[in-house]
Amino acid sequence: MVSAASTIANNQPVRLGMVGGGQGAFIGAVHRMAARLDGHYTLVAGALSSDPERARASAEELGLAPDRSYGSYEEMAAKEAAREDGIEAVSIVTPNHVHYPAAKVFLEAGVHVICDKPLTSSLKDARQLAETVDKSGRLFVLTHNYSGYPMIRHARQMVAEGALGDIILVQAEYPQDWLAEPIEQTGQKQASWRTDPARSGAGGAIGDIGTHAYQLASFVTGLKAESLAADLHSFVDGRQLDDNAHIMLRFAGGRAKGTIWVSQVAPGNENGLKLRVYGTKGGIEWVQADPNYLWFTPLGEPRRLITRGGAGAGDAAARVTRIPGGHPEGYLEAFATLYTEAAAMIRARRDGSALPDLPLPTVHDGVDGMRFIAACVASSRADSAWTRLDAV
Repeated sequence: MVSAASTIANNQPVRLGMVGGGQGAFIGAVHRMAARLDGHYTLVAGALSSDPERARASAEELGLAPDRSYGSYEEMAAKEAAREDGIEAVSIVTPNHVHYPAAKVFLEAGVHVICDKPLTSSLKDARQLAETVDKSGRLFVLTHNYSGYPMIRHARQMVAEGALGDIILVQAEYPQDWLAEPIEQTGQKQASWRTDPARSGAGGAIGDIGTHAYQLASFVTGLKAESLAADLHSFVDGRQLDDNAHIMLRFAGGRAKGTIWVSQVAPGNENGLKLRVYGTKGGIEWVQADPNYLWFTPLGEPRRLITRGGAGAGDAAARVTRIPGGHPEGYLEAFATLYTEAAAMIRARRDGSALPDLPLPTVHDGVDGMRFIAACVASSRADSAWTRLDAV
């Protein structure tokens, strides 16, 4: 019999730490808002910057106790693991090259990890991190936040239930324009590390947003790419990493084909993520700029609009819907869905119960993303030759 005291303890907010995300960081603030939204976390510790002065100032702004603001993630992992009230999970929101060493330290200290994407800066590190996760027995969640949208969950349910028939075509695009000029040369923080191979890895636009497009296509359809042909290009003079990519995909199973276009130099596009999936019985279309709508066209019939919280939305969407239809939910709510589902997994670990069946992106999805990047780079270097993902 479960005691009332143990039930209360299990429902306490998850004690969360953060690596990176200090002053001037975009994604760290997003993670903190997402973690707070549904009330399942309390931020109690951080190694918020590699600059000790900025780390201290950032911790003070966030109200962290001085003795729980750390100068390095190594110090944070060691000291938090030694505390009775130490962190249970850590959010890693650093540039890509820090993901692997930071995650490894916390996993080995017995701390669950919630990590921003892409998984690492190299496929080698990704594979080693997956081995570390499997050995540690800790949870690892990769924040492909677009998979948290209710209408994306509904699209996934439609595909799984056969509403589209056999999938034959998958089209994803993710254009932006914020890197149309060489702003990394001005010292702009977000641009400088994303265009630096030492910190970003081999992928520029394909690592930053291409992995999102690929993961979303795979998440909704259940398909994995078997081979691809990629044309990567840097249109801005002097830029070391790609800022535009066109990719053709052949999915496992031999029938379904796909295309992905990602760009960070397409004027007029702020964050233009779109997904279209077509099968033998119908097609769907979703646009991130209007995420509460999903268009469904059965073959030979007029288009139908399915809305979040409205008629036609299924159980998968309803489970992650917070407010009635007609009131828009967006980016932060989708991000928060991943944090809330991660909290459910962590609490299950607290009391030794079975883990809930939730579609959270894992370290192995992260390895798939890194394999996608590596295959794109290899294909483009070989003049867009078809490249098998299992060959990289």
